[in-house]
Amino acid sequence: MEEEGSTAMDGIITEFNIYEDYLNSWIGPKDLYYIEDEKLARQLVELGYRSSGEVLKREEFETRKAAAEALRLSNKTQQKTLASAGKELKDNFLRVLAEREEANRSGKMTSIIFIRDQNSHGQEISGYIDYSHRLRSEDFEPYFSGKKRLLPRPTDLSFYNWKTQVATSNDTTNYQVIAENPTGLVFKNKRDRKILNVDPKASPGDNSFRTTISSDLYLQCVIYDHNTRMKV
Repeated sequence: MEEEGSTAMDGIITEFNIYEDYLNSWIGPKDLYYIEDEKLARQLVELGYRSSGEVLKREEFETRKAAAEALRLSNKTQQKTLASAGKELKDNFLRVLAEREEANRSGKMTSIIFIRDQNSHGQEISGYIDYSHRLRSEDFEPYFSGKKRLLPRPTDLSFYNWKTQVATSNDTTNYQVIAENPTGLVFKNKRDRKILNVDPKASPGDNSFRTTISSDLYLQCVIYDHNTRMKV
């Protein structure tokens, strides 16, 4: 019941541009017939001389109005910042990334992408990419537009060139790399300190999920999603 009341109130706030319009909605033809002064009628409504319903005070109306406008602008800005917004995503890999973009930008989720493919020199490379970290450090519009392919770099969480045998690993803002581990390579989430295990034969860990992605763009793709319970 509380939720319904709140939703109804939100509708009222967005319906009227100014407080006077809101007060006018309480005044009927019968009121004006007896009072004969619209301004006075509004004052009576504001003072609470109504037989039914609770009238918002001016301060509360304006506070709610400001909050509703802030939320509207926030949603509009967020839609603009999503690099995947409005793109025709033909490959399953790009669709999977688009589904997770907002959550990784906002911090609700921190996904790790594993990619194995060939670089521009025809050399096979593979690595683990901190999706949230890369989203914040570069423009993803060319990836979602199909102008560029997302590939692991030596600066990512983990990178390996199978031809040159160059191997690198780097901590990011979200994860610590633990390479010397009895079970193999794992990543520790810096927020909740949970371990994310990328071994396909093992469980990925608490609050973590592994998804194998079928893609026409890459030889192999896997995404590991980690949901943190901590507030961000």
